[in-house]
Amino acid sequence: MALHRRELAWEGCLNARDLGGHRTKDGEETRYGAIVRADSVRQLTDAGWRAAVAYGATSIVDLRTDAELEVDPPVELPIDVTHVSFFDDDRAIFNEVEAVSAAAPDLATATRDVYLVFLERFRANVAAAVSAVAQAPDGAVVVHCVGGKDRTGLLTALLLHLAGVDDEQIGVDYALSEVRLRSRHDLWLAEAGNEAERERIRRIAATPAASIVGVLHELARRYGSVEDYLRESGLGAADLERARARLRA
Repeated sequence: MALHRRELAWEGCLNARDLGGHRTKDGEETRYGAIVRADSVRQLTDAGWRAAVAYGATSIVDLRTDAELEVDPPVELPIDVTHVSFFDDDRAIFNEVEAVSAAAPDLATATRDVYLVFLERFRANVAAAVSAVAQAPDGAVVVHCVGGKDRTGLLTALLLHLAGVDDEQIGVDYALSEVRLRSRHDLWLAEAGNEAERERIRRIAATPAASIVGVLHELARRYGSVEDYLRESGLGAADLERARARLRA
């Protein structure tokens, strides 16, 4: 890619970021124009779509749930789309998530522990999402969900880790979403009807770097490595290597 910038100005999206330009542990740099993370591409204007296509985007991995697809059904888009729900609409697990969050001593720990519940309970979904990125055609693959913070943040963290980026640097990248999405969250805060709702929005908006770093460290502790977590989740060796190589020069 000729345009070596990480944060992309795609009209309609607040959090479109190229995963290129990250230093890896072996002294190399992740490749631009391979993977872009974004909040919902459904919000892109016509100008935004033109900018995405001009940038080299050739495919989308849509992480929305079946319920989210029913609310906002898929329509014809100018590039190919693969739908891979990052988690299922399971009320029991969401009850578990609420309990885990309430039991945590601080926000960073709560976010980490909630993420770990999803990564454990929906391992096959996570493996399918990584596989979809690995198998995407040449060009930039865009990963997106509705909010553009949690699901894309987790998938981004896994992909950067596979590419050899240091976990602390992944945490810094994850934390950028709080700034990028601030205008949307500020609007939600202004529209909130009570303090309890405002506190919920503040929790949603926060992206502590320690949370995503803690997730990667805990996966390594439980499984031996993040790679072993993905293997045990069902990701094949070929897709694991393709996902690793996608961000490598």
